[in-house]
Amino acid sequence: MQAPASLPETVTDIVARAPVYDIHTHLYDPAFGELLLWGIDELLTYHYLVAEGFRQFDLPYETFWQLSKTQQADAIWNALFIERSPISEACRGILTTLNALGLDVKQRDLPALRQHFAQWNVGDFTTRCLEVSNVRKVCMTNSPFDDLERPVWERGFDRDPRFVAALRIDPLLLDWPNTAPKLRAWGYEVSADVDGQTCGEVRRFLADWTRKIDAQYCMVSLTPDFVFEEGAPDPVAQLIEHAILPHGRDHGQAFAMMIGVKRSVNPQLRLAGDSVGRGDISAVENLCAQFPENKFLCTMLSRENQHELCVAARKFRNLHVFGCWWFLNNPSLIEEITRMRLELLGLSVTPQHSDCRVLDQLIYKWSHSRGIIAKVLTEKYEGLAATGWEPTRPEIERDVQELFGGAFERFLRS
Repeated sequence: MQAPASLPETVTDIVARAPVYDIHTHLYDPAFGELLLWGIDELLTYHYLVAEGFRQFDLPYETFWQLSKTQQADAIWNALFIERSPISEACRGILTTLNALGLDVKQRDLPALRQHFAQWNVGDFTTRCLEVSNVRKVCMTNSPFDDLERPVWERGFDRDPRFVAALRIDPLLLDWPNTAPKLRAWGYEVSADVDGQTCGEVRRFLADWTRKIDAQYCMVSLTPDFVFEEGAPDPVAQLIEHAILPHGRDHGQAFAMMIGVKRSVNPQLRLAGDSVGRGDISAVENLCAQFPENKFLCTMLSRENQHELCVAARKFRNLHVFGCWWFLNNPSLIEEITRMRLELLGLSVTPQHSDCRVLDQLIYKWSHSRGIIAKVLTEKYEGLAATGWEPTRPEIERDVQELFGGAFERFLRS
């Protein structure tokens, strides 16, 4: 007779088996063609590795950018994998991905890796990545202001049910002077001044695109200096108060805020040139308090903001905290933040999202995060068992389903 599994074994097994709803990525439905990035060269030229590579390259920025993608990947491979051990999280992630796909990384043979990926087509490889990562649903980031993406939505396509949409609206809030003329060209009667008519037309725009893409929520990435006060006269506050939040109430749609990115601190790094700053949690608290009928999703980029964000979520049930975003996506920080969130918020959080820009990254980001989440959960369940409250396998399965998308889906429905 087989001995019963220990609590750590049980938790690890349940976490490994549980399908995930990845609630924020930069991936695309395969119907978007080349916008969906995948394969070894895309992995190697991901902006995390570009920034790391430039710490080792002995060449000017522009020389690197003039290289072909294959040549850029070669440079990064040599600098970070051959000339040095690939111990950073971004480098280790590539090796986790390749190993999970059955490839021999011991050979350090980049041409052979390229030959393997060349054998795949995007449809089959998408299915393979979702199966290996055990991701049941992927939420994209979809911008009507993207000139490459918008035409795909406008002509229509057969949607892959595994990919759902989120409406990205950064230009509305961060660049209104240049966004207003675009909306006018698309038939929305807005003006440079954010008046009542303009807000009404922005609401119409948001409603049109919410229906067009079946958006799960709308979202914006904000700088650390983002503030909000009800009735403030600045265009950002006016658009939030009189367009975005009424739209959310009309459509039962949450407003997701990703706060803390400092854009282009080093423009020569291009996409890799953004940095991090500490945000002001009072902006989130003001929104939650002043608009209790709206739902808010929030993740913050600075480690220093995480405790304040958890405390805010304890005070406002219309706030759902999610993910370890971008520079926080490192094992030591994920473990610390996940432990704190469970201690303060219980199971009413979504501890992780992948933020993937390359399809293959689903594999390593969820493999690494599952291990950390299982470790923290085991610690918490052992604490319960020490009191005499011994969690059962069905109870643990229920809890993990909550953390891997269930709590998020219920929050959106509430």
